[in-house]
Parts: sequence; C-alpha cells; structure tokens
Amino acid sequence: MASSIGRRALLTGGAASFAGLIMNTPAYAQLPATTVVSFAETAPGSLPTVFTPGLTGGGGPVAWRVVADESVPSRRALAQTSSDRTDARYPICIYDLVSARDIDVAVRFKPVAGGVDQAGGIIVRVVDANNYYVLRANALEDNVRLYHVIRRRRSEFGGADVRVRSGVWQALRLRVEGARFQVHFEGRPLFEASDSRLAGPGRIGLWTKADSVTQFDQLAYAILRV
Repeated sequence: MASSIGRRALLTGGAASFAGLIMNTPAYAQLPATTVVSFAETAPGSLPTVFTPGLTGGGGPVAWRVVADESVPSRRALAQTSSDRTDARYPICIYDLVSARDIDVAVRFKPVAGGVDQAGGIIVRVVDANNYYVLRANALEDNVRLYHVIRRRRSEFGGADVRVRSGVWQALRLRVEGARFQVHFEGRPLFEASDSRLAGPGRIGLWTKADSVTQFDQLAYAILRV
C-alpha cells in the first residue's frame, strides 16, 4: 500500500523538502495539512491499492507498477512502463483517496524513454478516464501544456516552452482554484491560465502519453476546497 504522510509537522527528510514545493506561499499558513504519497511500502512490480489505472483514447493496455530506483530516497517509484506507440493514447493512474474542487498538487517525474513522446503529468478534477484537467511536461518537445479533456477530447488552454530533460527528476506543480490555474516548474512560477469547463470536484492522479515510459515520485497535495 502507498505510504501517506499527513501533517506538515510529521514530514521529515526528502518528503519535507518536497512538500515545501507547495507550501512556499503565505496562503499555506492556513492549511491544516499537506499530504505526501510515496511508494516505499509497495513491492516492485505491484500497484498500490489506493491507485486505479485507466486509459483515455486508444491503444493497448496500460502498465502502471512500482519499480526500484536508487536515485530517490524511498528507492521506489511509480512508473508507466508500456511502450505502445499509439499517438492518441493517454495512460492515467487515479489516486482514489482524495476528491476536491480546489487543490494544489505537485509531483517529481522522470522521463525515461519514448520515441513518440516522453511526457508525464498531473490530472485534477478527474470525473472518469474521459473527463479531467491535465498538466503535462514533454521532454521531446521541451514544453509544458495545460489541457481540459472532455468526453475524451483534449483541448489546450495554456502553456509555455521550457527545457524538460530526459532521464532527470524534475518537479511539476498545479494549483487550481475555481477557474484559475497556476503552473510551476522546478519550483518556479511558469504560467497561469483560466478555464471553467470542469467546475466540480474530482480526484487527482498521474498521466502519460503514447509510448512514454515515465517514473513518478512523491505525489504531494493540499486541499484548498472540497
């Protein structure tokens, strides 16, 4: 099962420093807790029971599993390992223990391989596998983009060009309040955008595209409004 660490006072070591990515503004002084989800207690080859895999679009089955990685403090990371090259194929992995309208989410990700794409991202306000918001970074395109996915159709409403490195851990963060979306990359503000197509609460999770083999470490979130 995934290991979740709740109150900020209980965060230690790498988890504490990573949680700081979403607690570096005065607004967080009023938040009761930031939760960091790691994969230290899940055996390699397994998927934590609190996550549900899914697929938006076509192509073959998704392959989400915990893998060994000595480069992270827990020595475990969650990875999407399928290399199906179908272009309009979006493997997702939904975290089932939280549902919120307004939320701040951050994750460390590492693009490992992929010829069509080397992408990883965060999904929020997830209704189901066909309706959600996604913030994604792509190491082959060197950009970060924000989309809404409505009835499987993906439409961009914000983005910026920035160096995204393959084989390197990087931090991606999305804060959503109402129709306002704030994007941070590597601990720095990157851009803001607005959209109101999905206004209700939903779950959060992780995302990849096509043949992207991508690893994720320490998913962190703070609920702003349920």
